[in-house]
Amino acid sequence: MIRKLLVLLVIFFSISSVSFSIEPDIFVQSTVNRASKLLGEDISKEEKIKKLKLIARETVDIKGIGFYTLGAKRKSLNDKEKKKYSKLFEEYFLKSFSSRLAEYTNPEIDVINKEKLNDNYTIVNSILKATNERPEINIDWRIYTKNPENPLIRDLIIEGLSLARTQKEEFSSVLSSNNDNIEELFKVLEKFSNN
Repeated sequence: MIRKLLVLLVIFFSISSVSFSIEPDIFVQSTVNRASKLLGEDISKEEKIKKLKLIARETVDIKGIGFYTLGAKRKSLNDKEKKKYSKLFEEYFLKSFSSRLAEYTNPEIDVINKEKLNDNYTIVNSILKATNERPEINIDWRIYTKNPENPLIRDLIIEGLSLARTQKEEFSSVLSSNNDNIEELFKVLEKFSNN
């Protein structure tokens, strides 16, 4: 009971205060606790998706992930194309993220360790606890800490597989099979978001 109270206090202060740095491991634990609490609520899947999107907008560096997944192609885009891509990628990412996560009911994730790589990045190690339906899963979070008051998630590495790198490979495949035409990638993103 006391441990739960301490965790709640830490989460409250890490979310409510904007004037001090937030440790990446506390940031990750508070983020997963928010998502887990939401997924356990007795509300519709649509309402869960809407609220998960809000959490993602606050905690994920969507723009940074988007340009990483575009790879070298981002250097050849003009400002108008970059703006369009950022908008389309955000819609794509939020739909993909929230609809997948909404399938879970009250996932329990425990942060177990962190490793500061440099001033800009920390890897936070966590475990998604096993249930009758799934085994225990290792999840590493790549946290962007350039602004220590506003850490952001840059990647999830699930059992050694980087989601950002996988996405980058998918987009690269779309581009290479369409003569490197960015408009074709735009169509793929729009189609996914509108379905």
